[in-house]
Amino acid sequence: MKTSVRPRIVTRDLPVIAKSPTGIDGLDEVTFGGLPQGRPTLLCGAAGCGKTLFAMTFLYNGAVAYNEPGVFIAFEEQPEDLIKNVGSLSYDIERLIEQRKIVVDHIHLDRNEIEEAGDYDLDGLFIRIGFAIDSVGAKRVVIDTIETLFGGLDNQAVLRSELRRLFEWLKSKGVTAIITGERGDGTLTRYGLEEYVADCVILLDNRVHDQLSTRRLRVVKYRGTAHGTNEYPFIIDQEGITVMPITSSGLSHDASTERVSTGIADLDEMLEGRGYYKGSSILISGMAGAGKSTVSAHFANSICAAGQRCIYFALEESPQQIVRNMRSVGLDLQQWVDRGLLRFSARRPNLYGLETHLAAMHREVKEFDPAAVVVDPISSLMGAGLAGDVHSMTLRLIDFLKSRGVTALFTNLGAGSAETATTEMQISSLTDTWLLLYNRESNGEHNRQLYLLKSRGMAHSNQVREFLMSGDGIALREVYLGPEGVLTGSARVAQEVRDRADRLLRTQDLERRTREIERRRREIAAQIETLKAQLASEEGEMELLNLEGAAREDQRSADRIAMVQSRSSKRAVSSPSNPMTSGK
Repeated sequence: MKTSVRPRIVTRDLPVIAKSPTGIDGLDEVTFGGLPQGRPTLLCGAAGCGKTLFAMTFLYNGAVAYNEPGVFIAFEEQPEDLIKNVGSLSYDIERLIEQRKIVVDHIHLDRNEIEEAGDYDLDGLFIRIGFAIDSVGAKRVVIDTIETLFGGLDNQAVLRSELRRLFEWLKSKGVTAIITGERGDGTLTRYGLEEYVADCVILLDNRVHDQLSTRRLRVVKYRGTAHGTNEYPFIIDQEGITVMPITSSGLSHDASTERVSTGIADLDEMLEGRGYYKGSSILISGMAGAGKSTVSAHFANSICAAGQRCIYFALEESPQQIVRNMRSVGLDLQQWVDRGLLRFSARRPNLYGLETHLAAMHREVKEFDPAAVVVDPISSLMGAGLAGDVHSMTLRLIDFLKSRGVTALFTNLGAGSAETATTEMQISSLTDTWLLLYNRESNGEHNRQLYLLKSRGMAHSNQVREFLMSGDGIALREVYLGPEGVLTGSARVAQEVRDRADRLLRTQDLERRTREIERRRREIAAQIETLKAQLASEEGEMELLNLEGAAREDQRSADRIAMVQSRSSKRAVSSPSNPMTSGK
């Protein structure tokens, strides 16, 4: 009998590439730890995409957060200009220079002053960079930009050789280096050679679509390690650089059984009396004026009243306008703003592209760490991109918020009844709970109605409720059915008047019938008493007649006895044996 022999797999510990964290929020997630330690990284892209700011952030975070001094070699910008430019990111480079944690060295190169004669090499540059590295014990180096260094060189063979030698020299120094390069025509860099000798290549892109600009980052290659391969949006502002790692979003988030109030008692009752699931996503859609923002504000107010934080992303109204408007329904949102529990983040949808909106929301959520988020309205982002792009953005935002256990409420401006309810972005299927606020026209007026179309994982009411807003807040009236279905507004009031009149008529008719029956009962009772009296009288007469008849019978019996006795006496007198008659 043959026995199968399975091959034995020999496992051994594989070397792991050491990485230097960049300290840039999101980029370390995309690269799974940072840039390759002790190796050069090529940072390429067109003008204005943020290469210099990325490189300086890498140096600044290394000196401040990781105690790794750095050297910045600039071929274009003067040190004083560079320091002022990165000051927009709140980086105090001058202080780090004074502390000998960063060295900024400018090397002036002019193509007109360069003449190709004899051998061309970078030995002089190596000496200068090496001196700067040794002066502060640098662990990080930035060379900005490499095109300037080789701007006067046309010999491709020498160019390739010196590029390779530069990268190898940086490796030999054991420093983690970033070399910036401009985008070429059909290539990642101008010469198309740098990306081949670099261990890591990161491409920055600043694209414009429908007059909206969006910055994106992509890790083109990363030798010896896994890395994210998608395009990732990033933003640059006064708070630094933020990269949004889309690949970190997934479907591995927890599903909490804890509930959070909707802020509306009647709506809580429609959701098993307990409200939404914590960490779920809620969509409130409806036409203009249906009350979407008011429902959102009640939810935010409820979260803050419970002592938790909430971010309100306002995409159409200013925070001051929202606070003022909500006072009309009895909500004081300003108190939560003053206490630091409610943060408004207001921006126009067309301020920048979709991905930048998403990256900004990610960063604010991470910074503020809220329990709930309101996006009002998500449909306004349709002006910043196509429906498919908005759908994709919303999906990633929902996944991100769920991964952090944040309850998310989105409003959507739409039209249509419950039977034809949909959203232009097709996001209703992404949410766990869907409310539809509908303005129904009847009797010359608009009346609000609330439909609870779905709420996953819980029993919920399927009734259509009239939606009322007043100075005391929101109230959902009980369903009122009339001859033609659910009634609201003046039609309901009129029907209630008719119903009350009908009930009064029925009550009066019942009382009248009751009185008539009572009268008949008394009449019949009187008749019964009369008949009883007549019966008793007749029974008395009958008894008297019986007594009289019995007396007559007794008399007749006595008379018969007396007659019999009388006849017997007469015969005794006339008998012959009578002594008084025997001598005759």
